Amino acid sequence: MGTSTGITARGRLALRAAKAAAWASQKAGRGKGSMIGGLVALKIDPELMRQLGRGRRTVLVTGTNGKSTTTRMTAAALETIDSVVTQADGANMDAGIVAALATDLAAPLAAIEVDELHTPHVADALDPRAIVLLNLTRDQLDRVGEINMIERKLREGLKRHPDAVIIANCDDVLVTSAAYDNPNVVWVAAGAGWANDSVSCPRSGEPIVREGNHWYSTGSDFARPTPDWWVDDENLYGPDGLVLPLTLTLPGRANRGNAAQAVAAAVALGADPAKAAAAASVVEEVAGRYKTVQVGPHSVHMLLAKNPAGWQEALSMIDPTVDGLVIAVNGQVPDGEDLSWLWDVRFEHFEGVQVVAAGERGTDLAVRLTYAGVEHTLVPDPLKAIASCPPGRVEVLANYTAFRDLNTAIARRAAHV
Repeated sequence: MGTSTGITARGRLALRAAKAAAWASQKAGRGKGSMIGGLVALKIDPELMRQLGRGRRTVLVTGTNGKSTTTRMTAAALETIDSVVTQADGANMDAGIVAALATDLAAPLAAIEVDELHTPHVADALDPRAIVLLNLTRDQLDRVGEINMIERKLREGLKRHPDAVIIANCDDVLVTSAAYDNPNVVWVAAGAGWANDSVSCPRSGEPIVREGNHWYSTGSDFARPTPDWWVDDENLYGPDGLVLPLTLTLPGRANRGNAAQAVAAAVALGADPAKAAAAASVVEEVAGRYKTVQVGPHSVHMLLAKNPAGWQEALSMIDPTVDGLVIAVNGQVPDGEDLSWLWDVRFEHFEGVQVVAAGERGTDLAVRLTYAGVEHTLVPDPLKAIASCPPGRVEVLANYTAFRDLNTAIARRAAHV
């Protein structure tokens, strides 16, 4: 099976032009060229995404946090069935999705990461077999807008796909609301470490009451569904008494929830649960996230966070025995220019760890750390901030462009050593 027979003459022209644009971008030293290729292709044929999706069984993965990791785990789990196309770099809007789908026209399966705002129209184009809903929290209010608006748009979009299996996190109130009315939902207790954006019911406006793992709305019969899948510190539990050991390469409780949803999605498409869980468990790096690199006398562990919920989760992954912690914050358009969310994050006091504030907005961060009672220094250049730490292990926690630019700087430094 494949999509090549379903592509029109204009679509084939668009793909050739995309390939040429990507080649030119690579030759000019401007990166891999997949995004420019996708943009060119869609200019020539706006219907190309629909054509590339035809004949494939596709899983879409969306939510505020964990999209790239869960997509990589889903792709690994689906590879136990057949060949899969997916994004290598987390480009989750239309051009990046088209570029990913074009990498292998014959692959019968696709695991596609999608920005929350783009999910409804991408689902309309690709007619997915499954849609994974991870979580919904505030993220870049200057771009995305209020989170309840996102929930309503997702809810409306999902109504147009009653045949799709919705793999939804029942611990997240907003995700549950988006999926609640669908006829074909697999509920996963994937965890919700951040509840500040769901204190009221998205359907009635009444308070949400939490009792242990359970939650319910005081204004309606809307409540946490009984999960079909769930995890603890050792195992993954599924339907019909299924118990599978789950030992992940990636750190953090959130990634255990991500793995549970990835496995549930792959099983919905016919994967063997044990094989899917084993495949998801060995994912160890996602577009540079979680990797460890040597920078001079420092062994640097890289973590990415982009919003309050993601920062809170990443901070819980920091090893308190490290020799240094660099926190780098930029405020460019992809990050969101409004950094007032820094005041929503609980910055803990890192006893015995040298903390360095860095990034273009390092001064904003330094003010926040001061009010949190965290002793720190300010070194705006993240590479110099790493160098200022004692030799040994350094954790780096950065937001999007700070993470991207630091990776580039480390690669350039390595090339000249």
